Amino acid sequence: MTTRVIIVDDQAMVRAVFAALLAAQSDIDVVGEAPDGAQGVELSRRTHPDVVLMDVRMPEMDGLEAARRLLEPAPGVTHRPRVLMLTTFDVDDYVYEALRAGASGFLLKNAPPADLIAAVRVVVSGDALLAPSVTRRLIADFAKQRPAARGKPALRLKALTERETEVLTLVARGRSNAEIAQTLVLAEQTVKTHVSRVLTKLDLRDRAQAVVFAYESGLVAPGE
Repeated sequence: MTTRVIIVDDQAMVRAVFAALLAAQSDIDVVGEAPDGAQGVELSRRTHPDVVLMDVRMPEMDGLEAARRLLEPAPGVTHRPRVLMLTTFDVDDYVYEALRAGASGFLLKNAPPADLIAAVRVVVSGDALLAPSVTRRLIADFAKQRPAARGKPALRLKALTERETEVLTLVARGRSNAEIAQTLVLAEQTVKTHVSRVLTKLDLRDRAQAVVFAYESGLVAPGE
């Protein structure tokens, strides 16, 4: 199965390099490029990509607002791609807010080419966070600055069983399904089932949102 990708970045050189790298892969098809968020949203609506590579800072409409429009579409719009944020900084408030909005992860623009290709494949699979150690550190940095929620996010945790809460805690700590299975002495397929139930019960899109939720609800504390 071929993964359809669009690239949204205000630097033509970045778009060209990324497009060349990805188009060279037999399982990835670059179906369009856009120089700003507004055009990126329109292009996504028209081409229905599986993954959108979205720069954080752009003119006209920045990547955060564009990501929100793609991940929380207007009534009647059914297509929601995976969004991978591109940034030159590994700690960025825009990226944190994008993860809260439902972006699947982020990638530094100076990452090796192999990381870009792997990132697209990881994001489209929806099975794991991209660069969990960096993403977890980013979320923890901002969680330190914002007290854990004591309202609705914390109350939503009550919908989870004890086992599901354990699984969410380990997901928030960046553990893979295989690592969670080993820690809890479960079959990996059972872990996948628990993760799926957690996302459904908490109305979360993927593991990236689950990590944000775990910190903001107070389930996991920075530094743990």
